[in-house]
Amino acid sequence: MNPIDNILKEQPLVVLDGALASELEAIGCNLNDDLWSAQIMIEQPESIKQIHLKYFKAGADVAITASYQASVEGFMNRGLTERESIELIKKSVYLAAEARDEFWEEAGNRLNRSKPLVAASVGPYGAVLADGSEYSGNYTISEEGLKDFHRPRMKALVEAGADVIACETLPSFSEAKVLVSLLKEFPQVYAWMSFSAKDHFHISEGHSIADCAKWLDSCSQIAAIGVNCTKPQYISSLVQQISENTSKPILIYPNSGEEYVAQTNSWKGEADDLSIATYTEKWFETGARLIGGCCRTTPYDIQIMSDYKHKMCQEE
Repeated sequence: MNPIDNILKEQPLVVLDGALASELEAIGCNLNDDLWSAQIMIEQPESIKQIHLKYFKAGADVAITASYQASVEGFMNRGLTERESIELIKKSVYLAAEARDEFWEEAGNRLNRSKPLVAASVGPYGAVLADGSEYSGNYTISEEGLKDFHRPRMKALVEAGADVIACETLPSFSEAKVLVSLLKEFPQVYAWMSFSAKDHFHISEGHSIADCAKWLDSCSQIAAIGVNCTKPQYISSLVQQISENTSKPILIYPNSGEEYVAQTNSWKGEADDLSIATYTEKWFETGARLIGGCCRTTPYDIQIMSDYKHKMCQEE
């Protein structure tokens, strides 16, 4: 069963969660590491669960796991065995599911909302390189090499019981095609495809978002199509391009508007003058049906989005 379609039958808008890394840093976690938030699964797993709970309490309908930069290759480079690496990847799903189930146990948390989903993050190959190429798609690897890289992580996430796979921050159309091909090895699974974009019309490596959406529209295992980790000012145009080329639900979770600098593991530029949550109504009216936040966004942003969702539900 398609979990995205099911939840959209119950409510007009699905609220995704927000940034994980910056919230972990806010409670004292050190993410100055090539493994990024995946390192915290080794050192402080309860901190990840704590952030998931915080987003559920803010109104998130979906928790995205801490597996974005997790990979068998990356963990084994730290001295872990293949088995240990796979168990850590599965743990990202378990932590989110535990947070969701604890939240859902309280009767008051079940009022006027669907049971939240756990979306297992599958970041691009460039993320494990930790050199910023995840935002350009400029990495040299064959299609078979990409499939071999992604396969063990996707298998682990599926086995761990994720509700949906979140293929996210994809800089290239070719990597999206590889992931769609890989999904066929897990025919019972649904996934969303979310690209990073460099302007109002194009994903990071240059393909038009319209072409990506048009091609993905015929893929039966794709539950939603969209963009994430993209500047807020580009979102409305990107949603419009997607909506003209697919009948699938559109998801968006932009960043704060700042730009990541991989060489220094820092951010430059200014955040958008307005909280991204203030754009929620505009993005919904343009066609987005799953809305949340990516890097440098907060539970406060998610709370405002959730408030907007509840307002719509009351008006129906």
